[in-house]
Amino acid sequence: MSDDWKRQIDALHSELVRRDDPAAWVSEADALDASYLYPHLAVRGPVFGLAAREPGDETDWRLLNDVMDGTPQQARDGLNSLLWFKAKDSADGRAERRALLAAVARLEQERINEVTVLGTRYRVVRGEEFARAGDDGLEPPRPTDPEPAVPSWDERPSPPSHDAGFALAPGRDSGVMAGALRLALRGFTYAGDDFPPAFREDARRAVRDYPEVVLLPVSFGVAERSGERWRPRGALMPTPHDARRLLVHGLTEFWPLLYDLDDVERAEFARAADRFKSAGRANEVVVRDQCFRVCRVERMVRVGPDGPEPARPSDVETTEPMKLHPTMDEHGTIRYDE
Repeated sequence: MSDDWKRQIDALHSELVRRDDPAAWVSEADALDASYLYPHLAVRGPVFGLAAREPGDETDWRLLNDVMDGTPQQARDGLNSLLWFKAKDSADGRAERRALLAAVARLEQERINEVTVLGTRYRVVRGEEFARAGDDGLEPPRPTDPEPAVPSWDERPSPPSHDAGFALAPGRDSGVMAGALRLALRGFTYAGDDFPPAFREDARRAVRDYPEVVLLPVSFGVAERSGERWRPRGALMPTPHDARRLLVHGLTEFWPLLYDLDDVERAEFARAADRFKSAGRANEVVVRDQCFRVCRVERMVRVGPDGPEPARPSDVETTEPMKLHPTMDEHGTIRYDE
């Protein structure tokens, strides 16, 4: 253990002792148990989102949305829409609207990862998504992960963002195990012939230029086991119960349509959903030859002297920049015929 590593771990431990918080100690015990039961990291790959640094704030970049987009261009399109609606709904006069619309025009034409508008720096940020894995597969939720006091299986609107407003500031770990994981991830890079040379070179450069790591809020998702591999099914959720509700919806609504199940198969999936709900805080269900599990998903963002890491040149793109919204002039007039 390097002196720097030991010094930081000792500081985290001292802070935990100073707080004298029994709940924090239980969470630490859960995290320690998980490190033994699920000692491996299963890396899914990059995810993308948006961050901003406001005028006068020379330290913290804060996330604007969930870092869950699959490509950089999806995040750029999100920034395009964010600025367009600012121009439409909250611009203070023609000058502000012109500045916002000028940035929108660039985003319609260019693959840019940062733009400054009215003193605010906006950046497409790159993260890595991963889960812990052990002999029985991916890690399920921990006993100390947050659960609603009164869980409901009723349909509800999409849960609010749990990343928005999160400060991308290294060293603000919630415990010793989280701090140890962050320190261990600083040297994470792609290696092996499975990755093209450009991927490996960009990863090495990121370790050098963005040496610090910030762990984002933990999320929860549904994965399906296929042989020895696990495949994600659906979006990430802020709590285990939100992911369980997503799994029930998949069993009863989405997957029967996707797989064109017959009446007998639909009934099997519905019975499996009922068993799952009746079990309370269950995290796994098997129906026919398919195994679904609610899993604990973690993400990290690299940070350097100038802020969070943007998209890399080697990141895969599937779409081009394009016009997403009607034409608006500096007066706020929208033309739908252009």
